[in-house]
Amino acid sequence: MGKKKLDVMAKEREIFINGQIDENGNVVVPGCVRNGIDEKSANTIFDEMAEFAKYAFNKSHAAAYALVSYQTAYLKAYYPSELMAATMNSYLGNLDKIPMYVEECRKAGIGIMMPSINKSKTKFTVEDNKIRFGLGTVKNVGIAVIDGIVAEREQNGDYESFTSFCERTKQYNVNKRCIECLIKAGAFDEFGKTRATLLASFEEILDIVNLDGRNGIKNQVSMFDIIDESEEEKEKKKYVFYEKPEMEQFEFLSFEKEMLGVYVSGHPLEKYRKLVENITNIDALKIIKINEDVEEFGESKDYKDNQSVKVAGVITKVKKRYTKKNTTMATLEIEDLYGTINILVFDRAFELYNNIILEDNKVLIEGKLSIRDDENAKIIANTIRELDSVNDEVPNVSHNRNYQKIIVDITNFD
Repeated sequence: MGKKKLDVMAKEREIFINGQIDENGNVVVPGCVRNGIDEKSANTIFDEMAEFAKYAFNKSHAAAYALVSYQTAYLKAYYPSELMAATMNSYLGNLDKIPMYVEECRKAGIGIMMPSINKSKTKFTVEDNKIRFGLGTVKNVGIAVIDGIVAEREQNGDYESFTSFCERTKQYNVNKRCIECLIKAGAFDEFGKTRATLLASFEEILDIVNLDGRNGIKNQVSMFDIIDESEEEKEKKKYVFYEKPEMEQFEFLSFEKEMLGVYVSGHPLEKYRKLVENITNIDALKIIKINEDVEEFGESKDYKDNQSVKVAGVITKVKKRYTKKNTTMATLEIEDLYGTINILVFDRAFELYNNIILEDNKVLIEGKLSIRDDENAKIIANTIRELDSVNDEVPNVSHNRNYQKIIVDITNFD
């Protein structure tokens, strides 16, 4: 009943009332009529069960939820940062919902901080009423490795530099892939090197660290130890950093998004935020709500299949394929301020807009909402425009709307 599939419900109603027999004529389910209950009463009973299944609880379940609601409201009022950190920790294995909670934190004035190799723990934590990303949220870095990194830091003090980190953690099997992902996530930003510099240098540095580990002799005194030099001077002679300016903002943020599942230090659409809020009527959070409603109730409470919608975002993935007519269509993923949305572009629309269906392009898409109970909601594109071209038109649109509002106010003045 929970899925509200009408054809299945109709079949179950028939079995409930009149029963079911197998191919040999044996009674599998007696049904109400065979049990002496008249058909009208049986239909009434089934209707009550179907109505109850829409959304209802027994009293003990409702009482338990009321208590949890009160406790959660208390925590949100008096410990909002701790509550949100704990909530995000519950999704560590599935980061799809993290953008939604990050946006909720921003609306509530709760600061979100980048992961830090010296301050982060494995999970989300609270510092000065702000939430710090945990190192365990970084993709492709195992929890066991992170636990070793944190344990080493807590036992022997903060890591003083990037090379200090590499030297002290080689025993925890922190491989090149792990370090690359931590760099892209911004975990080493506090050491004063650009992420581009670290990405250009880390492999060679790690090779030197591992070579020293294999060739070194315990208690051996090196030539550098004899000379009275500072640790910093020794490090410069031993390791080489290929200094590079920081990468372009979009690439910088894209790596962040790839590693953490969310933009933290900025967003490619941030400067378009007011525009997007004014011209769109759906976003990734609303798509998530639609999918949840369809799964639980069989339909969306707020949106209908084939409804006209507008959405804006950055194209992050383009997948082209050929139709049976040998024309080209595409499926897109776009990233808005709150998460990812799937877009379907059929051949006619693709032919019109293929020149702007490019990764990293910021676009406004108008189309129809596709809601099915057997798949996640998506948008079928009708028109696609670059967001910058829409931005140029906004002042005129805004002015016209204000003008119309004044006319209405005057004509209604009594």
